[in-house]
Amino acid sequence: MPSDNLKGSAWRGLQLGALIGISWLVTLFIGLQFDLDQLHPLMITAWVLVRSFLHTGLFILAHDAMHNSLVPGHAGINQGIGRVCLWLYAGLNYDACKRNHHRHHRMPESEADPDFCPTNNRSLLAWLVRFMRNYLNTAQLSRLVLVLTVLLLAAQTHQSQPLITVSVVFLLPLLISTAQLFFVGTYLPHRKEHTQTGHEVSIKSLNLHPFVSLLACYHFGYHREHHNHPKAPWFLLPELRTGRLVH
Repeated sequence: MPSDNLKGSAWRGLQLGALIGISWLVTLFIGLQFDLDQLHPLMITAWVLVRSFLHTGLFILAHDAMHNSLVPGHAGINQGIGRVCLWLYAGLNYDACKRNHHRHHRMPESEADPDFCPTNNRSLLAWLVRFMRNYLNTAQLSRLVLVLTVLLLAAQTHQSQPLITVSVVFLLPLLISTAQLFFVGTYLPHRKEHTQTGHEVSIKSLNLHPFVSLLACYHFGYHREHHNHPKAPWFLLPELRTGRLVH
């Protein structure tokens, strides 16, 4: 994709990134002050889903930062924003995630691909375990505990049951977001059909309406387009898919 398209999308990317980040912070602040006993279950469910969508957005922003497409031409800014987003997401290490992700792009659907399950064991559970093992470690879990501790301390000033509140505004959204990123952004696009050989790369795009694609995982179901144009930010993937964007 021509660099002019990337430069032209920079301001739009920053605006959308700011919207996601500010919305995440505002909904977190409001959520920590909720009196859950006074809320209808449907309201709580809706809040969890909104928080999940925004939480996935944090990872997507960090992902674009890894490709230097969040703020094209400014590697340091991309790195800084990416680090903050992954810390808030789950205490993830930006450098480790970036290394894994670039290996995924260099060697997709191979034994060296950290996001792919070997062809002799394609079960969803085995794939998920392998996927999580490549990102979870003692240091990462310690950072996540630190994030949770800060949230619990903040919730205690307003709540009699801070653990439940933090679960609603952070833990459940984190689990749902992880499922979105794995299932829509990794498993379905890279899952091989039984008729394919073990060494055949077959990156697929999911046949989703753009609105559904946005809700599912910020268009990362359009995965072939992402692999073909890794420097394209997330919001341009639908245009690449339909051919409206020159590439």
